Parts: sequence; structure tokens; C-alpha cells
Amino acid sequence: MSEFHMYHDPGTAAPNPNGAGMQDETNKWRPPVAAGPAGYQQPGSPAMAQAPNQYAGTPAQYGTPVQQEGYFPHQGAPQAHPQYQSDEDVNNLAGQMGAVGLGGDPMAQPKPKKKHRHAYHNLEGPGGSSQAFNGMPQNGAPAQFANQNSPQVGGAQWMEPQVTPAMSQFPAPVNPVFSPGAQASPMQYAARTAASPHQPGGAAVGSAQGRVDPEQIPSVPKSRDAPARYYLEHVYPTMEHHLPPPATVPFVAFDQGNSSPKYARLTLNNIPLTAQALAATSLPLGMIIQPLAAQQEGEQPIPLLDFGETGPPRCVRCRGYINPFMQFKAGGNKFVCNLCTYPNDVPGEYFAPTDHAGVRIDRLQRPELTLGTVDYMVPKEYWSKEPVGLRWLFLVDVTAESVNRGFLHGFCEGILSALYGESRGETEETEATSRLPKGAKVGIVTYDKEVHFYNLNPNLKSAQMLVMSDLEDPFLPFSEGLFVDPAESKGTITSLLTSLPTMFSEVKHPEPALLPTLNTALQALTATGGKIVCSLAALPTWGPGRLMLRDDSNLHNTDGEKKLLQTEHPGFKKIADKMVQNGIGIDFFLAAPSGGYLDIATIGHVSAATGGEVFYYPNFHSPRDLLRLSKEIQHTVTRETGYQALMKVRCSNGLQVSAYHGNFYHHTFGADLEFGVIDSDKAIGVLFSYDGKLDPKLDAHFQAALLYTAANGERRVRCINIVASVSPNTGECMKFVDQDAVVNIIAKEAAARMTEKNLKEIRGALTEKTVDILAGYRRNFTGNNPPGQLVLPENLKEFSMYILGLIKSRAFKGGKEPTDRRVHDMRMIKSMGPLELSLYLYPRIIAIHNLDAGDGFANDKGHLVMPEGTRASFSKVEEGGAYIVDNGQVCLLWLHAQVSPNLLEDLFGEGNNSLKALDPFQSSLPILETHLNAQVRNILRYLAATRGSKALTIQLARQGLDGSEYEFARLLYEDRNNEAQSYVDWLVHVHRHIQLELAGQRKREDTDVGSTFVGLRTPYWG
Repeated sequence: MSEFHMYHDPGTAAPNPNGAGMQDETNKWRPPVAAGPAGYQQPGSPAMAQAPNQYAGTPAQYGTPVQQEGYFPHQGAPQAHPQYQSDEDVNNLAGQMGAVGLGGDPMAQPKPKKKHRHAYHNLEGPGGSSQAFNGMPQNGAPAQFANQNSPQVGGAQWMEPQVTPAMSQFPAPVNPVFSPGAQASPMQYAARTAASPHQPGGAAVGSAQGRVDPEQIPSVPKSRDAPARYYLEHVYPTMEHHLPPPATVPFVAFDQGNSSPKYARLTLNNIPLTAQALAATSLPLGMIIQPLAAQQEGEQPIPLLDFGETGPPRCVRCRGYINPFMQFKAGGNKFVCNLCTYPNDVPGEYFAPTDHAGVRIDRLQRPELTLGTVDYMVPKEYWSKEPVGLRWLFLVDVTAESVNRGFLHGFCEGILSALYGESRGETEETEATSRLPKGAKVGIVTYDKEVHFYNLNPNLKSAQMLVMSDLEDPFLPFSEGLFVDPAESKGTITSLLTSLPTMFSEVKHPEPALLPTLNTALQALTATGGKIVCSLAALPTWGPGRLMLRDDSNLHNTDGEKKLLQTEHPGFKKIADKMVQNGIGIDFFLAAPSGGYLDIATIGHVSAATGGEVFYYPNFHSPRDLLRLSKEIQHTVTRETGYQALMKVRCSNGLQVSAYHGNFYHHTFGADLEFGVIDSDKAIGVLFSYDGKLDPKLDAHFQAALLYTAANGERRVRCINIVASVSPNTGECMKFVDQDAVVNIIAKEAAARMTEKNLKEIRGALTEKTVDILAGYRRNFTGNNPPGQLVLPENLKEFSMYILGLIKSRAFKGGKEPTDRRVHDMRMIKSMGPLELSLYLYPRIIAIHNLDAGDGFANDKGHLVMPEGTRASFSKVEEGGAYIVDNGQVCLLWLHAQVSPNLLEDLFGEGNNSLKALDPFQSSLPILETHLNAQVRNILRYLAATRGSKALTIQLARQGLDGSEYEFARLLYEDRNNEAQSYVDWLVHVHRHIQLELAGQRKREDTDVGSTFVGLRTPYWG
């Protein structure tokens, strides 16, 4: 096991040097599972000592430490697929259906109590859950469901003990309830098999008189926790499994010719034969592509292949790139395209004979024939301009608002950290270093009502400033010295960025001239392309392109609101188009003055059209937000980034691309997607339609090709290949649904409609889609279930919860929401990958007041032990509890009003023994040698490594003290809030409309959810 030091940041595990991804026969070799991330507390460290008794009771109460509990099943034993949660929480509805109208059985057995864990709250106080809310039964209530149709698969040690029908005598509920289908071995091609001939992969749901226990309905945390534990010890082979792990689960992918789900996920991995068959499912046929997605330690690096001036072999008809699924014929003289089936001549320089099975004898030495994802170096015919290292241009707002709020200081510090990291404090005698790849250069421009350029030539003693005041006809005053190597000019850059806050503290102009500054930046980068990183702290009301306060609260939640979400200024539209044409993209860092209006609909259009991103701080406060700002600038600069990018998606005969969704430039349908820049966090949604009938004897193939210039100046094509089977049995296709991809496609399409339709119609359409999918499954793919049962597809058990989270998100929620926040979240959804969107729609909630002794530390196999997640409901909040709430955008540390003083001192240090004693603006935990402090810091490191583009810093939410408590209440998506129902009521609503649909009585216009519960008080606020 790797050595784990006490307080260091996570390190990296050694990569696999064996060229594992080149192997073809997977039964002969498996890549090693990645070692756990370094930097976590070592179990033997002082902080791993047993926590003091005074927090709860004696150590014997709290069970065996995790390391001693047989954490994983044996690798070689038969395993059930881990992706699907235990049957305990969705057990047998049919059993309780027989008890409709009857009281509880006196012989019913109570649920086993949860094992005691080390707890900081007072065990003698009130019960662990606030069961007064939502009418939830207490923990001692009998189990509500039992698994009737789905026997537990042998070897699935992570599953809970099976509940018997005798335990299911609780009064039958009025709301829908669930029971899962059978689970299958992960070594089968499908991740699951049918529960029975009558319920293929489905979960039966009943409706009767009584109340439903929300504990028994599908749980998103459980659907994440079990596979997360499984994939710590197992790789994901991309051809043996055709249903990928949940998007929030870190895993090591073994590329067997089919690309990793990190790069592309299909909504259906088994595709219906015809358009009519697909229509019966009501599911979208689409793909989420994240072409530059970050890899996990232990995965084979993407190979870079150079075919010289001829370039990689391509099909002469469809222009598809050579890939593992192309077949070689005529002794190796021809290859048959897997996309269009055209037989191509093999170029002489690429020829190799085939063996008796028709396989090239050099196949294992050809990464393009064995791996699903490869990079190709491309010849000059693929160049739009001479490729050079990425040019970074930082545009720094130096107006009064930026200076006064400390935003200027934070932005400059962030640039320094991004460029030099820990080496920024080196002396001039030390060899200069930079975190940018070789060949990359940087430039710095400041602006207020004028634009200031800086000559950063390393031969100068200090940077020279030139002022451009002609805003009507902006120009570039010089070019030599504007872009420099950050290592060579380290002293000049450091001196300039350190002095800028002081330099502009005396001369303050309140209004920034943004559009003229962007025009000069465009001139500076036109010759080479590159990326702009721009800060802005006030509405740009000076000079050409000035913006006005056009937000009108009277239009919120009306038909006129969609106009506020649109870009109306022609100047910003024009510059966005020019930037894309010249291979330029932009990221904005926006700090709203006191939460004021910035017109992100207009400003953010430039970043959205060019493939960039907006980092938004709606109420920037320097002591709290400086760390987050610095980390996000570092992430922007150091993540994998390409520029001058084009994307083309190809698919098999019988299918065609029908739509694209995301942040890019697309001047006409059928043309390539254009990106000024694209990075590892950006994803694109692609929808397909049928233009014929698929051949059931052939697989369906998809290929995404991204032509881009890497940050080091190499012109490349990233080729991503996905294969899916074709089936005439549409019921079989339902077993291969990727829930994360389906939700992502639907969310992106809904976000794209926000500028066309009012929000009430969009929320109604989301409800319609949910009902259509579940009603289609009930009508076409289930047996003779009782009419009162809602039957859920096994792979879509949590689908309804995710759609409810989407309806409750800031982008789509009912009621009044600031326009800037709504449009920011809309564009964010359009570019989110599956991981980031899944967290956004349902946050991770971790209770830190009752952690096991081993939680937050590495186990004996080197993997961090993570505690189980908590459901997003106030009914799960314990008296005196402390919770981490992470939705990928913000990380709250919520502290109950009665939290233990001992917990506070262990977490924050001596003297911090009450909520009022804590600094409300602290954004990180101090490093203390206490057990709890080490646990929580390690957990936060893990969460920071498994999220999207936004940095993880904590924000305190003290009950009754902090405004951030409202954000905590908003994120409890299973409760009634955000102008929408609770999870249970939402399922009742969906179930009712499914029954109407099956009876032919459904009125589609009566589907809006948000307006139904306006004005009702939420469980959190009582």
C-alpha cells in the first residue's frame, strides 16, 4: 500500500506502463486498479487515534471499524452488477397490495436498527430524524416492501438482507411504491437481465390507501454508493459491459475498442430496429460526448499517432477514420467501413496481411485497431493557420468596484497561482518554471474606461504600460512583447500582477468599457488563435457596446421572461462570431456588485458561442471567495484545453444526426460544430433519428472526430468510437438504458428551448416526457400488472427524481429568480458533462457528526473509505447534526443549532465551541491533529477530485445564523420546495397521469408542476 502522509494534498499513483490498452484478449490480462489517491491521513497517524468518548458513548457501541468488516467481495467470486441499489429499499409491492384497507399485522417484524456509529450529538436527546415532517414513520416502523419477483443474486455481498413477504404488513400506501427487477452478473454483456418474462428489468409499483414511507422509494445515494465501492476494486471493461457505471462514480476504464463512457455515453446501448420501435419507448436516441474528458490514475494515456503527410486512413465515402470495428478483406487489401459498409482500398504504406480469421497480423501493434479513443497527428491540409502553442490573454477589470471589493487582488493572485503554482515565490537565481505546456505564451491587459497594454519582454526591468483610449476605433498599439513565455518573463509578470491592485487604488473609474477591450483582444489573437480569460465586476456601461439595465422583475415567471434570457446586442453577437472564426474562446469571471445585474444573457453569449465558460460570483465577498476564485482560475488554465476546434459526428447507415445541443457555433445544420476553445469539462449532446431501417445482423456504430490544436501547438484529431447492438426486441433495449445520458440529453434540450418557450411550458414538457417514458414502458414492456401499479424500468428507477431536480433547478424553477442566475444555469446545463449534471440535479450529502472511525481514511488496500450518502430531505437531518452538501457548484457545511461544542472544537480548533464563535466567511478547514478534522479534510479532498469545473471551497451554513441556510434548504430536492412537489408527491403526480394515459383520458396541457404548489411552506422552514 502506498504511504499516506498526514496533511499533504493528494498525490498521483504510478501510471500503468505496460501498454495495457493495446491488448485484445481481455481474458489474458487486466490492467491494475488504480491505487487510492495519496495525501490522505495514514491510519497509523496520531489523528487516527480513537476519537474521545465524550462525544457520545463507549467505543463498543459504535461497531467494528470499516477496515475490519470485509469491505469488498472477493475479486474472483461471481458478482451481481453493482450499479443498482439494494432491494431492501424497493422491496415487493405486491405483498402489501393484498393488505389494502387493512391494518398492520401484529406479527410484522420491525426493521433492523441501523448500527450505532460514533456520534457527536447527544444520544439522550430527541430522535435521530425529524419525523414530524412529511408524516414519515419512525425508524421502528415495519418494513413497507418485500422483494417478491427478484431473488438476490449470489455473490452480491454489498446487498442488504432480503426482506420476506411476512415483513410487509404495513398498511398499503396511497402513493406509488417500488420493487426492483432481478440483477445480473457484471460479466454479462448487459448489466441486468429481466426480472421476469412479464416484467423485463422493471420495478412494480402499487397504489392503495395509506401513506408511503419515502425511505422505501428509489434512493439516489444508494444507487451511487454501491457501485462506488465496487469500482474501487474492479476495472470497467468497455466491451464486456455495455451499461456504464453511474456518472458520479470514479472508475478505471479498460479500453477494449469501445470508447470509455468518460468520452461518450449512448442513451440506449441496445438500439431498436425501427423508428416505430424507438417511439414505443419515448426515449431519446442520443449520445453525450465529452471529447477531452480527464482520465483517472491507472488508465492508459490516449495514444498520439502520426501517419505522416498522408494522414490516418479514412473511408472515401463517409470520411470515417480507421477504427477497431473496420473489417479487412481480400487478404488485407481492402477494409470495409463500419459506418457506411463501403469497401475501401488499403493504402500501400498501411498494408499488412491477414490471418485465417481475417485479422491483420499487426493488429495488436496498431492502437487505432485496438483502442476506442486515439489522437491522430494531422498534416497541413487540416490546418486553418500555422499551429502554435496556446496564447493566453488575461483581461483584468481595474474599475472601482473591482478594486474596492478585492476582486482585482484575487484575480491577480489567481493568475500567479495558475502560472507558477508553488514556485511563484522562487528567487531570480532559481530556474524559472511555468505550469503551462511548452510553447504556450501569456499576455496581460487591464481596462476600465480605457484599455492598458503591457510589454512583458523579459529584457525589461519592469513591464511597460501603453494606454489605448480610442474606444470608437480600438487598435493594437504593439505586438512584440505582448505575448511572452511565462517562465522567461516570470519576474516581470510577477512584479506587474503584484503591483496592479496598488497601482489602480488611487485612480478609480466606475464604468468598464468591455466591448472595445474584447475587440482589441480579438486583434491581438487573430493571427494565432488562443484563449481569453476576462474578469468583470460591474455592468459595462461605458463606450461602444455599453449595456443597460434591462432586467424587469415584472416579466419574471411570465411569457415575456424569455426575452430577458436572449442576447439582443448586435455588437456582442458579432464579436462572438469573429472569435469563433479565428479560433478564439473566452472564459469570464464575473463578480456581481452586491448581487446586482450584469446582463449575463448578453456577456455570457460570447463565452457560450466560443466554447468557453462563465464563472459567476453573485455576491462576491473577498474573505470568503478569494480561495475559490484562485482555484477556479488555476483549473481554467491547467485543465486540458484545445482551440481552433471542429467536431463531426458520424453514425451507421439507417441513422442520421438530427440535432446538436451545447455551447458552440453552428452556422447551418449539417456543417461541423465550431469551437473557439474546448476543454476537458465541456460536453455536447447529439440526437439521432432514423433515415431507414437498421440491419439486426449488424451493430450500430458511432464516431465523433474532434479536430483541434492542443495547448502545445500540435494539430490533432481525437477519434472516439462507440458501438451498440441492434435488437428487434425493444423490450431487450430497455435493459441497456443509460440513465445519466437520458437525463443529460433531456436537460440540454430543455435548456435550448428556454429562449423560445416560457418556463411553464418547459416544466410541463419535462413532466410530459417523464410520463411518456414510464407510460410507454408500462404499456409495451410489462405483463399483466395490477392497474394500480406503476412499473419502473430497472435502469430508470431514479429517473423521476433527476427530472424533479431539473424542474427545481435555478434554470427551470417556478417563481421569481434573478435573470442572471437563471441564464447562467441554463448555459451551464447546456455544457455540463454527465458527472457535473448528476451532482447538480441531486447533491451529495454526507453526515460528518456520526462518522465511523475508519471513514475518511485509507483502508488496508489503499482506498479512501467514504461514508454513505444521505438523502436530500430534511427528514434525514438529525438533531445536533453536521452535514457536507456538495452539488458540484457549491459545497455547504451545514451545522445544526444544537451541534456539539466538542465537534466544533475538533473541526475548527480550540475556542470555536459555539456557532457564533465561528468565522462565517472561512472557506477552508484549518489543519488540526484531531480525528474528525483529518476525516473531513480527506473527504473534502475526495469530493474536490470528483466534480466538474467549479472549485470546492466550503461555505458555512449555521442554522438560524447564515443566509446560506436558504441554499441548504433549496438543495433538499426530495422535500417540497422551489415551487414544486416533494419526491413522493411528484411520483403520485406522475403515476396519476400514467394511469390516465393508459386509460386514454390524459389531458396533456394539464401537466405544469410548478404552479400547483405555489405558496406552500416547505418542510425545512416548517
